[in-house]
Amino acid sequence: MKAQRYQRGSLALRKRQRQPDLWEFRFYTEERGRTVYRRQPVGSVVDFPTRKDAEKAVAKLRVKVNDGAAFAPITIEQLVDHYKLHELPENHSFSTMAGYTNILDTQVLPKWGECSLSEIKSMNVENWLRVLKKKRDGKPASPGYRSKIRNLMSALFSHAIRNEWAVTNPITAVRTSAKRLRTPDILAPEEFRALLGELDLRERVLLLLVGATGLRRGELIALRWSDLDFENLLVNVTHSVWHSIEGNTKTAASRRPVPMPPLVAAELEKWRSESIYRSNEDYVFASDLKKGTQPLQPEMILRRHIRPALERLHISKRVGWHTFRHGLATLLRQNGVDVKVAQELLRHANSRITLDIYQQSVPEERRAAQALAFRNLVGGPENRTIKHHDLEEKEEVVLGTA
Repeated sequence: MKAQRYQRGSLALRKRQRQPDLWEFRFYTEERGRTVYRRQPVGSVVDFPTRKDAEKAVAKLRVKVNDGAAFAPITIEQLVDHYKLHELPENHSFSTMAGYTNILDTQVLPKWGECSLSEIKSMNVENWLRVLKKKRDGKPASPGYRSKIRNLMSALFSHAIRNEWAVTNPITAVRTSAKRLRTPDILAPEEFRALLGELDLRERVLLLLVGATGLRRGELIALRWSDLDFENLLVNVTHSVWHSIEGNTKTAASRRPVPMPPLVAAELEKWRSESIYRSNEDYVFASDLKKGTQPLQPEMILRRHIRPALERLHISKRVGWHTFRHGLATLLRQNGVDVKVAQELLRHANSRITLDIYQQSVPEERRAAQALAFRNLVGGPENRTIKHHDLEEKEEVVLGTA
């Protein structure tokens, strides 16, 4: 079948006597084997005072008109418009959409927006990422941020390939490293228990819940009492809140129910009996300031309660809500939990994320592993291969037992 011809069309201003002049986008379509001339209203001069304003609106119309054109010479800006319209809303949570939109608008479009797809070369993108700086403070971008931009640009070209606007993805050859600049801090079990003892009931329940389940920040504050199954000891993760807007969870895997330890369930029931927002549809951690219509602001809890408590305990580690998710993953591995089970408990899309991103060994564990390996090497009272459950000085952790 003959490929649809790509057309740029034309923008014209049609004069009107009784109404403001109208911008029109003019193009051709194929209908029943015939070429038909079409005019698509864009908006009046009130809506778009200048031709430049109207051209921006036409860019989106041009993408729709050329839907199905093979290997079209469209620009990155046009591709981004189509990606935002068709891909982002269907496959991503609100927080992810907002993050991706920010990257596209502040990083990708200023640099590459006017380039056609054929002008994007792997080495040019790689060299750009290597020296990229943050727009906010001008500091060099972190490896993780550069890798995120690279992956998003690759997703853009995959979107172009699916729509038959490109045949190759030049971003697949772009090399970036997501290696962390520093190892994330996690709280040792004794530090976690000490922190619990410094908090009031509401904050203590929050900490117990996130420590036991590894819920993400948005999932934690989006919980309603109806999401908690006290009979079967399950937390049903159904939504996530980001900047006070409630939406879907990060991924489909994120919506798996999470086990709830009996101790955590008991503390939650105690908190419900003291909270003024206790009906099934109320948020578990509702904001008094917003009269229960919104959940608490998680950063406020960190700033006013958790971090001051850490200071009183003379714990100088950098602690955020994700600290407790990292900590749970590491404790699961330290206690010999199968990686597949850990993946399902943490609700990762695949086990590679569990292994590569969230699990880290601590110095004591590495030292114990080295000692066992060295005994194998030089010979000793026990000559055996090293296994995870052989590591010395493992600590059994029971959350909340101070």
